[in-house]
Amino acid sequence: MDAKLLQILVCPVTKGPLTLNKASNELISKSARLAYPIKDGIPVLLEEEARKLTDDEALG
Repeated sequence: MDAKLLQILVCPVTKGPLTLNKASNELISKSARLAYPIKDGIPVLLEEEARKLTDDEALG
């Protein structure tokens, strides 16, 4: 994921920052407690496509 793109992307639900989780290939929104998938190098920033973070993931 391009670092410049990551700087301008925000969570569509909260408008908060996103962080890249390279291990799971997801963009993480701690404020919304959602993980958005990256498919074929393209972030899928749709709430219905995101998975909910576990309590450990949200706090960590």
